[in-house]
Amino acid sequence: MQRNRDRPTIVTIERVIDETPTVRTLVYSDDVMPNVLPGQFAMVWVPGVNELPMSVMIAQEPGKAAFTVRKHGLASTGLFNIKVGDQIGIRGPYGNAFDVKHGKLLLVGGGTGLVPMMRMLTFVRSTDDVTVLIGAKSKDEVFFEDLANRLLEGNSHKVIVSTDDGSYGQKGHVTDILEGLVYETRFDGIYTCGPEAMMYKTVQAAHSRGIFVQASLERMMKCGVGICGSCCVGEDLVCRDGTVFDGKHLSNNKEFGHFRRSKAGILENY
Repeated sequence: MQRNRDRPTIVTIERVIDETPTVRTLVYSDDVMPNVLPGQFAMVWVPGVNELPMSVMIAQEPGKAAFTVRKHGLASTGLFNIKVGDQIGIRGPYGNAFDVKHGKLLLVGGGTGLVPMMRMLTFVRSTDDVTVLIGAKSKDEVFFEDLANRLLEGNSHKVIVSTDDGSYGQKGHVTDILEGLVYETRFDGIYTCGPEAMMYKTVQAAHSRGIFVQASLERMMKCGVGICGSCCVGEDLVCRDGTVFDGKHLSNNKEFGHFRRSKAGILENY
């Protein structure tokens, strides 16, 4: 029977991987989500708690998919606390995807925004020269560095980590490294996902140099299908029109990088 993407499919968590003290990856069996495109997302229902949008993490096992979650709010903490044998509901996949370019590529990820970046790495060609920038607050919060290196072991590549406090990798914000790379190297494509301030600086740096750039936006979503309007950024709905937007479009969006909306829909400064 064909799966209805708008009705939750119940799955059982088979493995829980602790990535950092605040980040976990939940692995489950699925015949649809392992095949999503980089940038697509699912709506994940945590029974008795809430539903939240999640990028689909690669699992590197046939017939398996995963979600990587950082405990933060009520829903994400509820998902973080899910144990092996517990069940969750999944709707989707929803959204568009990154346009995969080839040649010299730069991927910029922060926090769980690294999830679509890892899926993106499974779409590169062996001839691509790939640089991955990973941003974290401290050494304890760095994850997916080893995975990125494994996924790119057949490519010419670099994985560069920066931490805000300098406890690992290069000290400072990941965008500090990005700005230097963009002015030194002519990339064929730049892709980013993570905190919006980071994505804004990435898009601005790339767009100012005429480099193709796309960002996968993370905004509050209550429905995932373009009905509630909670994820609006200017005139765009992230769930319906994205989550992936190109740099030219975002450069004309007055809310991107400057404003966000509260749970009540009120416009707030970043």
